[in-house]
This record gives sequence, structure tokens and C-alpha cells, in this order.
Amino acid sequence: MNFSSKLIEDAVNAFATLPGVGKKTALRLVLHLLSQNEDQVEGFSAAIVKMKKDIKFCAICHNISDAETCSICTNPARDKQTVCVVESLRDIMAIENTGQFRGVYHLLGGVISPIEGVGPGDLNIDSLLDRVQKTGITEVIMAISPTIEGDTTIFYLNKKLQPLNVKTSTLARGISFGGELEYADELTLARSITARIPYENSSPST
Repeated sequence: MNFSSKLIEDAVNAFATLPGVGKKTALRLVLHLLSQNEDQVEGFSAAIVKMKKDIKFCAICHNISDAETCSICTNPARDKQTVCVVESLRDIMAIENTGQFRGVYHLLGGVISPIEGVGPGDLNIDSLLDRVQKTGITEVIMAISPTIEGDTTIFYLNKKLQPLNVKTSTLARGISFGGELEYADELTLARSITARIPYENSSPST
């Protein structure tokens, strides 16, 4: 792709670093910004910079937040005794979009993956165990994608939670094995949460 302007080329290359954005899409975005007035472009760039600079992560569940504690954790209408454990921010958004879950969340920040060099110590597991011990949580729903790494993480968490006398459950297998939670349609995900099953009954051999 040839450019008559080094400034345009640099902007296209910057946009092309975003996931799912190729050079043609990046060029389209750059040309769109170029057609906007200066105030609009400055507002766009300022919003991105402010997000990166000021965004916080909830001190309780590790979700993104504008304050020290996220709006879900501070919402008095949420069931604080039921916590849904997820891998990523996108999973929280996907579950919230179903409108079927009224508990709170705990963001692990990934899954256990020895191949990728990710161990239990790299995830927000200790803070989950601390929450269960100190805040009266009665059920932990492990809403983790049903991949090999996901199932390994669920197995590890269940072992850690067993001594804490808390109910553990997993999503019903409406989500196909190997599927990513964030890509499940809302109806399937909603049904999987509503029809969740005790972890000990979730093995394919049972």
C-alpha cells in the first residue's frame, strides 16, 4: 500500500495494530478522521488518552471501573453471596448482556496455561479465596470457557474452594467444548447460567 503522506502512513500503521483491523480498514478509519473537524478529532484522541490514563480496576472483583470499586460491586440490588468467576472483561460484558445474572463477579485475568507460562500465581485466585473466606459468599459459579485450559482452571479452583464450605457450580454445557464464552449467543449463555450445575456433576463421564 503506497501513501503520498508519511503522516497518513503512520496513522494507518497505528490503527492496523488494533485486533481485527487490517490496512484497508485502518486507511478507511484514518480518512474518516481526516474528514472531521479538528475539535472532533481532538475529542476522539482525548477520550482514548483519558481512558488509558484514568481507568481503574475494581479493588474487589478486578473489573474495569471509573472508581476504586466498580458499579456492580457497589450496587445494593446485586446478590453479593453469589459470585461468577470469569476469565476476561469481555466475559463480564457478555453475561451482563443476557440480563439473567444478578450476582457479582470475580475476574481471573486469564486461565491456567502451562504452555503459555501462565500459572495460578499469575491469576487473581488468591483474592477470590480471600473474598470467599471473608464476605459470606455461598456460591461460586465458574463461568469459564470450556477449553482444556479452562477446565484445568476450574478443576484447580474447585480443589482450592473445597475446604471453604462453598457451593461450586459450572455453566450447563449449552456452550460447546472448545468454545469461547464471549462468542456465545445471549440466549445460549443465559440458559447456561440459569441451568448451571454443581461442579461434581459436570464431568462428561457422569
